[in-house]
Amino acid sequence: MKQARSQKSVVRSKKTKHRLQALGFRLYLITDRKQFKETSNFSLPTSHLITASRQALKGGVKAIQLREKDLGTRELLKLAYKMRELTKTYNAKLFINDRFDIALAVGADGVHLTQNSVTPDIVKRVAGRKLLVGASTHSLKEAKAAEKAGADFLTLGPVYRTPSKLKYGKPLGIDVLKNVCSKVKIPVFAVGGIKSQRVKEVMEAGAYGAAMISEILGADDIKGKAEEINDDWIPVCAGMT
Repeated sequence: MKQARSQKSVVRSKKTKHRLQALGFRLYLITDRKQFKETSNFSLPTSHLITASRQALKGGVKAIQLREKDLGTRELLKLAYKMRELTKTYNAKLFINDRFDIALAVGADGVHLTQNSVTPDIVKRVAGRKLLVGASTHSLKEAKAAEKAGADFLTLGPVYRTPSKLKYGKPLGIDVLKNVCSKVKIPVFAVGGIKSQRVKEVMEAGAYGAAMISEILGADDIKGKAEEINDDWIPVCAGMT
């Protein structure tokens, strides 16, 4: 019995190590075209997003989640193809928010699921090993459910107060982040109000990485901000498991 348990533990450890190696990034950039607007008109050309994403990639970003929920299917597909070409140029991963059909169509690296999306096991059943699966979570219960369903990594938030996450309620805080990171075996990315000066705190709480929107896309110098974040904490993360 003890030997069987030991063997299962080794298998789980190998799976966890494989997931960590498969990700290949600690900084997760989530897109939001509204960062480039001064009005609520969502028809702004997507070229702004491509330009900003290119600067972020030049600054060392290695993973981008395309999250433009207001776009129709055709517009999103067209943009996804452009983002796929761009991320390949910089040897970076591309994730598509919610739409795993579009992720498969453009050859993206993965899909990022919300609480209203299909579950990770459904994506795995359809896509097999073609897509990495990320899942947005807001509690330990949701994190455990996503892990059990086969998610490769999670985002947990909002950790801090941020306008883009107000609909999810009050911030979870560092203690909740620490608890979730200790209870799941897959990588957890802290999201929600993550600023440069807060990265160290979330990493010390057990987060595998950080997901950002406005901190990078809202910067006057996007490339410089990405470089700053990478220079400040990527070397620290290299020594973490």
